Amino acid sequence: MKYLIIIIVVLAVLWFASRSRSRVREDKASAPQRETAAIEDMVTCAHCQVHLPKSEALPGRGGYFCDEAHRAAHERKEASR
Repeated sequence: MKYLIIIIVVLAVLWFASRSRSRVREDKASAPQRETAAIEDMVTCAHCQVHLPKSEALPGRGGYFCDEAHRAAHERKEASR
């Protein structure tokens, strides 16, 4: 009789362990995969010193700028010197 109880307990432990492993697999499968962003060069706006990706920056005389207004202001300032 005691061997029957031991076998039932072992089977119950194995059943719970297999259920928990399958839940972990399901969680990993349903979790969204993180996309790795491409590394991009950063530049500083020559007018306001804000850092931004080079692909979003506007080139101009004197460096890169975060928008058209800063590029125009910097060029006006440089022209008046």
